[in-house]
Amino acid sequence: MTKSPPSPSQLARNERMRLAAIEGAKARSDIEARDVAVRKNMERLRALRMAREAEEAAQPKPVKAPARKKATAKRAAGTLSDFLTSQKSTGRTT
Repeated sequence: MTKSPPSPSQLARNERMRLAAIEGAKARSDIEARDVAVRKNMERLRALRMAREAEEAAQPKPVKAPARKKATAKRAAGTLSDFLTSQKSTGRTT
């Protein structure tokens, strides 16, 4: 038995599959290259952060200024009758 030659649609399908495989391999390599670049950048930034933290740890911490004393206690509130008397004496009638 001999095989019949592939139809044009089969040839087109095989060509699309071949191109998709090539593009997929290229996309994977691009992604891997980008991942490598990201990891290198992360390592660089980590080294900078570690150096900055080591430098900050080596420096003495600034002395905080002593806290101010709290304000003196407010005077005690008067009674309602004292308030009403003062309002009446100042001319408030309502």
